[in-house]
Amino acid sequence: MLRYCVSLLVAATVFAAEPADWVITGRYVVTMNPRREVIEDGAVAVNGTAIAAVGKRAEIDRRFDARKRLNRPDALIAPGLINTHTHAAMSLFRGIADDLRLQDWLEKYIFPAEAKNVSSEFVRWGTKLACLEMMLSGTTTFADMYYFEEAAAEATVECGLRGVLGQTIIGFPSPDAKTPAAALKRAEAFLRRYRNDSLVVPAIAPHALYTNSGATLKASRELANRYGVPLLIHLSETRTENEESRVKHGATPTQVLNRLGVFNGRTVAAHCVWLDEQDRRLLKERNAGIAHCASSNMKLASGVAPVVDLLDLGIATGLGTDGPAGSNNDFDLFEEMDLASKLQKVTTGDPRALPAAQAFAMATITGARALGMEHEIGSLEAGKRADLITVSLNRPNAIPLYSVFSHLVYALKGSDVSDVMVNGKLLVEQRRAKQLDAEEILRRGASFGLRISRSIGK
Repeated sequence: MLRYCVSLLVAATVFAAEPADWVITGRYVVTMNPRREVIEDGAVAVNGTAIAAVGKRAEIDRRFDARKRLNRPDALIAPGLINTHTHAAMSLFRGIADDLRLQDWLEKYIFPAEAKNVSSEFVRWGTKLACLEMMLSGTTTFADMYYFEEAAAEATVECGLRGVLGQTIIGFPSPDAKTPAAALKRAEAFLRRYRNDSLVVPAIAPHALYTNSGATLKASRELANRYGVPLLIHLSETRTENEESRVKHGATPTQVLNRLGVFNGRTVAAHCVWLDEQDRRLLKERNAGIAHCASSNMKLASGVAPVVDLLDLGIATGLGTDGPAGSNNDFDLFEEMDLASKLQKVTTGDPRALPAAQAFAMATITGARALGMEHEIGSLEAGKRADLITVSLNRPNAIPLYSVFSHLVYALKGSDVSDVMVNGKLLVEQRRAKQLDAEEILRRGASFGLRISRSIGK
């Protein structure tokens, strides 16, 4: 009898279910792990802020006893999308000036509007508006460059998203600093404040080569390295930028920044449209990440980045929306995946260029690599942060389904996202933001719009 009881106890111990905070089930789990597994009738178990396991639903159900469940039999589960280049607070300038070239757009409209309107409150509510839009379209991590970035960080944390947030350094008086020295001082205070945050990765963001001195760029790199944070910068966005750099410095912007040592540490370079072969080799050698902004580069007629060449070299190239003040008027990464793939096809003349699975990787695991965060986010694997989305397949644009990656890139939209989890916390459930007062955010955004219109005489 004793032996029988011991056997029962051992069996109970062996087969006792592990506790989990969440089990999320779906028709497919798109893991983006190294084998790019897509698990049919799959599930993800979450404990605390991390993924505990990924596998077949029956296996996960046997293994885990979940406190909460999210059953989505008509949806796929995927890693949260990663936006590698934004100016989030500029959501409040959405549509302020369209159909212009970059320098005209900046100098005649954006810089004057910023001088009259940008404040800490502007950044706080503009970032909240952007976060609401991003989470409702499946973005869970975004890289940002703007002013008053401490206000952006507060808004990001309140919204529950993950952010790589760069305090802007620029070589003329800006809304939050009158000199580059003051901007660097402000940036250092920001780095100190957020260097151990669970959601915010603070960064330093010298705007570009053409808006900063060599001394300021060197100081920015030194500061980033001292605190072990990324440096975010615009690079070779337009042909004019490159031509003027050759006249002024005798070299391309990439080559000048390399001489200054700007790439001596984690760097995320946005746009990178006009890179020559030497530029691409330098960025590869320096292990730089790149943010490809397809919509923005199209809308401003800046050109088309050589994405296929960059990826073939092994350069981590993610997707960014830029904007949304007129360079791109929304934050929908589903649109960016679709456009990025099609642009490479039409410019290379090869329909096989940038296939759907590779485009989806740019929005997930490759974007994570570009930000230096591939060990934390970008795929659904045990031990990584529990950042995930569910996307409804019960839509006219999703039926029938022959290829998950084809649907993710060419058919599905941000509006098909149903649920969003970041760091183990469910932020969106069936398209409803759970912890935000969405109506208040929309009301504040509209109020700022009226104020901005008056300030610029619209």
